[in-house]
Amino acid sequence: MHRTNCIFANLNEVIMEYCSTEKKNLIEEIGLHFERIHQLSPLAARIYAIMILCSQDGHTFDEIVSITEASKSTVSTQLNLLTQLKKVDYYTKSGDRKRYFKASQTYMINTLKDYLESVKKDIHLIEKITTYNSTYNAEKFEKNGKTSLLFKDYLLSHQENLEKTIKEMSNLRTSNI
Repeated sequence: MHRTNCIFANLNEVIMEYCSTEKKNLIEEIGLHFERIHQLSPLAARIYAIMILCSQDGHTFDEIVSITEASKSTVSTQLNLLTQLKKVDYYTKSGDRKRYFKASQTYMINTLKDYLESVKKDIHLIEKITTYNSTYNAEKFEKNGKTSLLFKDYLLSHQENLEKTIKEMSNLRTSNI
């Protein structure tokens, strides 16, 4: 019994090492943001936040289960989702059957690429709205059309900035490999 209590105490120390109060609060804050921005489930968002804040080595499945205090099946489902979304990668160590999970090395670039696609869709829709209103609502377009054109200009400059940043980040990543 004493040995079991020592093992449990050691596990709690390991978990606290990974999750100080400050880190738990940051995981929660990031998780709430990822729920809204990336439309992730609460647990997937928190796991993603944990992966972003973890060391280069990542966390084992059991560590993630312990940190999140969620069931193994639920954690497994969310890790599979995050892997499919290319937000989390895993690897194994020679002679060790455990999988180690960490944030994808390209998660920032992937996030910017997702955002870029959203901006491109917005530009496309603004163009369709502008065309429609200039053709079928000429009076309305004369009064309010400049606003949509200004918004389109903003989106175009945002698109250009995103493309430039993605290229620079990709170049940095390539030079660091």
